[in-house]
Amino acid sequence: EEAVKKGVGFEAMAAATAADGRSFGKGAAERNLALIRQVHLDYFRAGADVGASSSYQASFPGFARRGIDAKQAAELLRLSVRLVQEARAQFWDEPANRDGRCRPLVAASIGCYGAALHDGSEYRGNYGLSVRELIDWHRPRLEVLAASGADLLACETIPSLVEAEALVRLLEEFREVPAWISFSCQDGEHLCEGAPFLDAVGLAQSAANVVAVGVNCTPPRFVEELLASVHGETSIPLLAYPNSGERWNAAEQRWEPGAGCLGWGEAARRWRAAGARLIGGCCRTTPETIGEIASALRAVQDQ
Repeated sequence: EEAVKKGVGFEAMAAATAADGRSFGKGAAERNLALIRQVHLDYFRAGADVGASSSYQASFPGFARRGIDAKQAAELLRLSVRLVQEARAQFWDEPANRDGRCRPLVAASIGCYGAALHDGSEYRGNYGLSVRELIDWHRPRLEVLAASGADLLACETIPSLVEAEALVRLLEEFREVPAWISFSCQDGEHLCEGAPFLDAVGLAQSAANVVAVGVNCTPPRFVEELLASVHGETSIPLLAYPNSGERWNAAEQRWEPGAGCLGWGEAARRWRAAGARLIGGCCRTTPETIGEIASALRAVQDQ
């Protein structure tokens, strides 16, 4: 069964709480939270069957640098999930939205270590950290989000086998919570760090509670080849939610033009034919993107 996935940048969540360590007033915080909730709702209305929390770049060390203590940080992580749940409830309360739709799932986003560094490391993966160090870094956030009430964990934009191994081992401690693992890739065969995508998929599916594996935040032009490279090698569904094809300039903190996707609907049909069963969009995609993908996939289902 196809699903389309979306995400919302965590910077909006942080802005609702603190700037340079100073708390905003209650009114400003409430307006920002309402905006995040509305963005989630926009994606559900566009056709998303899975909504991801805005926790991708969040980390306890990152919050601490902004003057937010561990207790407050944990509550913000839980809040990121509640906002998606509230948007889903609002969407599902409208009877017209239930016609031909499954009740959307809420995924708690678990970004890679590199995402919290804000230096583009999620597109390199050469952190210089051991599996044990990465387990220790990921555990506090994963503990909170595993107990948040989300339907599943979305371990996203993983650029290296070392970090994949850390997450696989850590997920063993939370077997009651389903998860997916998706990787960032540099071309049609390799992770950003250089390891074969095939090896990463094999490692990810070794965890008992990993229910899907695939690729995300990778240029769309590589997705079909990546899926083909693992055809017949997986016992769980494949997922694909690439970025817009633009390139992230970490030094200047901005996206730059790249080889984009000429038609998301047609691309989604090709990715489905290549084996993907969860299909969507990542960075720089929009509700309109998800609408194109959802329409194309539902048309295929109706044939």
